[in-house]
Amino acid sequence: METPRFYTRLALSPGARLELPEPVARHAVRVLRLTVGAEITLFDGRGGEYPATIEHIERERVTVHLGNWLLRECESPLQVTLIQAVQAGDKMDFTLQKAVELGVSAFYPVTSRRSVVRLSGDRAAKRVAHWQGVAAAACEQCGRNHIPTVGTLESVEQWLARPAPGTLRLMLAPDAKTVLPPNPPSLSIQLLVGAEGGLDPAEIIAAQSAGFIAVRLGPRILRTETAGPAALAAMQALWGDFLEG
Repeated sequence: METPRFYTRLALSPGARLELPEPVARHAVRVLRLTVGAEITLFDGRGGEYPATIEHIERERVTVHLGNWLLRECESPLQVTLIQAVQAGDKMDFTLQKAVELGVSAFYPVTSRRSVVRLSGDRAAKRVAHWQGVAAAACEQCGRNHIPTVGTLESVEQWLARPAPGTLRLMLAPDAKTVLPPNPPSLSIQLLVGAEGGLDPAEIIAAQSAGFIAVRLGPRILRTETAGPAALAAMQALWGDFLEG
């Protein structure tokens, strides 16, 4: 069994003794059934990690003793921002989780004309907070010590208005004539993926005007929750670290 990893916003330092936040402690004790003396790993999302030992458990209160900071990273050389049109149900959770595992550096949810789900105000803020939790949990699982940015919800048009000099801008379109090139002109990449039904024709035209290149992934039409992770996997295989030891 691998050493359990936990993300925390607490200030971490070598040799410190601290009480785990309640959600982390609950997961450690109730779900993983960890006991006194168990070894865990803590990270704060800013790079590196700390080995720690559980010293005391009182119901759901867990005290740990931190070891020395370890410089351990598994970040991709690619700086990929996934711009994902909001999907229905739990598809966004799945897409984000897999994107984090596949090395995405930032995730921005956007509303598009074909988005089934409409979010605004407090409801949108709660969903973004939930997605930030999904990203942190995915980092715990896959070994990353940097939490990818999860941006606030905005429209596709707002995103397209942002300049991105030196960035390769791609969008997935099943009828595109172009595939991923063998060598990217930049390691900074933005990937735009539509919701169910894809991007609206007007959005595609606007994206192309903003410098996005339409690309396809083979002859089959992929579901929205499959498209982003599939493209990221292809990028890592072609340009990233999938072939590293």
